[in-house]
Amino acid sequence: MKYIKHLIPCLSLLFCLILLFSLPVSAADLTEAEVEQAVAEQGKDAVTGNIFIWFLCAIGFLKVSQKIDSFLSSLGINVGNTGGNMMGELLIAGRSLAGAFHGHGGGFRHAASPGAAAVDGSFLSGGLAGAVGRQAERSAVNAATGYSEGGIGNSLYQSSLKKGGAFANQVVGDIARGDYGKVGSITGADAVKAFAAYMGLNEANDEPVPNYTNMEIGGGRITGSETIDGTSTDFAMYDSEQYVAPSGDYETVQSVDGATWYKQYAQDTVERRPYTDDNGNIAYHESIVQVVPPAPARKDRI
Repeated sequence: MKYIKHLIPCLSLLFCLILLFSLPVSAADLTEAEVEQAVAEQGKDAVTGNIFIWFLCAIGFLKVSQKIDSFLSSLGINVGNTGGNMMGELLIAGRSLAGAFHGHGGGFRHAASPGAAAVDGSFLSGGLAGAVGRQAERSAVNAATGYSEGGIGNSLYQSSLKKGGAFANQVVGDIARGDYGKVGSITGADAVKAFAAYMGLNEANDEPVPNYTNMEIGGGRITGSETIDGTSTDFAMYDSEQYVAPSGDYETVQSVDGATWYKQYAQDTVERRPYTDDNGNIAYHESIVQVVPPAPARKDRI
């Protein structure tokens, strides 16, 4: 009986593999055109059922694999931990696949959202892994711009942001260099954290990290105030792919995704405020203030 009990995970794994390989095509190999053709020939419900069966089999495979890992570990055999993040990705994929079949006209159109505008890619380009990654990234963009709250994508984004991870930086880059009218921007305290990660300021170095306030990230621009040793200075940054170099003094910096930005601080400017003197003549009070120069021209408008 003990050996039969130990064989159950193996038999279950074999059953899952038979189901997986008996499907006409793996979901990871599907393309959008193939799915649309299948919908036209078999109907939306039939295709949805096939993908759902694959999804259940994939979850079953991971569950059984975890049991086998535990069994082998009890025998003193060192094995890797199966599942975990993979299970989370499958759950995200399942939500993505289910939502796609509820689009208008039975197609794969998504409702307009910042995430959809910021993250390119057809529905199943790159297979299931590509669909999972894009869905999570779009969900994170929606949350970061305030379009939606919560969600798995936002949880992944917040966790990655604390560590200055690649996923969070990709999301920030999508928004920072996205179309402002369609994607929007990151503002407030979230923008401060996003800017620190995106510019690599979370990394340990010998230089003190400035304090940032009034931040906004989006549309090829990053603006805010930078405070060092009690002195606060406004600044603006412009994506070099979207803007020409600004006039006046500026420096060139790079974000962690390799994008080049023009950074320009506020500069001394004479401010003139008119008033009427005792003789009824117009005169001016003049003072020197710091103002960020006007934004340079966008390359797509030259």
